[in-house]
Amino acid sequence: MGATMTPALVGTPAEIDAAYLTTVLRHAGFSDAAVGSFSATNIGTGQVGQNIRFSLDYEAGAGPATVVGKFASDDPASRQTGIALQNYLKEVRFYRELAPSLAVRIPALYFGAIDEETHEFLLMMEDMAPAEQGDQLGGCSADDAALAMEQAAHLHGPRWDDPALRSYDFLGGLDEDAGAAGTLALWDAAMEAYLVRYVERLSTEDVALTRALGARFATYLSPEPGPRTVTHGDFRLDNMLFGRTPGATPLAIVDWQSPALGQGPADVAYFLGTSLDPVLRGREERALLRVYRDVLKSYGVSLSEDALWRAYRRSSFAGLVMAVVASMIVGQTDRGDHMFMAMAQRSAVMARELEGLALLA
Repeated sequence: MGATMTPALVGTPAEIDAAYLTTVLRHAGFSDAAVGSFSATNIGTGQVGQNIRFSLDYEAGAGPATVVGKFASDDPASRQTGIALQNYLKEVRFYRELAPSLAVRIPALYFGAIDEETHEFLLMMEDMAPAEQGDQLGGCSADDAALAMEQAAHLHGPRWDDPALRSYDFLGGLDEDAGAAGTLALWDAAMEAYLVRYVERLSTEDVALTRALGARFATYLSPEPGPRTVTHGDFRLDNMLFGRTPGATPLAIVDWQSPALGQGPADVAYFLGTSLDPVLRGREERALLRVYRDVLKSYGVSLSEDALWRAYRRSSFAGLVMAVVASMIVGQTDRGDHMFMAMAQRSAVMARELEGLALLA
């Protein structure tokens, strides 16, 4: 096998063999690697994709001990969602076309490809083990949240207000109104079913806020003036890998299925609103926003405290919106239900405390 051979697209874990892994590694620059055997294990908690860790034994040469392959979901409902929302296409294109221009820490890409007709795809990536996935249900500490704020700024800062981002059609930046219309349609289709499914888990206050937001949802989606940048779109603990061992990468961000051209503070509000206990978030959010602003300054970004605070408050519904829409369009699981409720309930507390509805009058 030549060092420059380009792997064919393989769309399911069952199709992976030692020869294919060898081709991928040689394509990635491990020129003398020859995989003799391997084992495969499911990892992660993703609902729209499936992640497989391949543990490698080499018959010759050297390479990473493990790699991670990401494939389309094997759940029919979740897979169809990934296709309909172009999640798979967006993630492959993000890694291949956009990631090299950003400073956010992500797994290195060894190989990525997608069939744009069937949406079968493969991302073969660096394994960040023994990093630990964030705990969306349990939440995180203020120190971990500060790491997330740093990475948010490393994502947003390098291409802040860069007009060239509008040339990436998969970010949806060419027509923000069209993107808003699609989100509004998803909300309208999902909200009542969401309230019915989770009626016993939602407080009276949470239901009232959800309906109040629904009445103002078109306003919520109306783009406000201001600089745009690359946003993650699902910037929360389940999509973060924390290095807890000496010398490890402190934090890497994964699951790039929803990148968009948007306002950076939306990612920040989404994270703090869904990933921190509300009491901790209320106590620490000002300090955490300063961390974000300070790192942005290193990229020459000037964002006033008042402008950040307003955008943060206006985006305080982000976790609730994701819970309402996503819970209705992916396959239902027990963990998924608990996760969506944690996100929705924390986000609702945040929106009430910050009086987010007042900005949607």
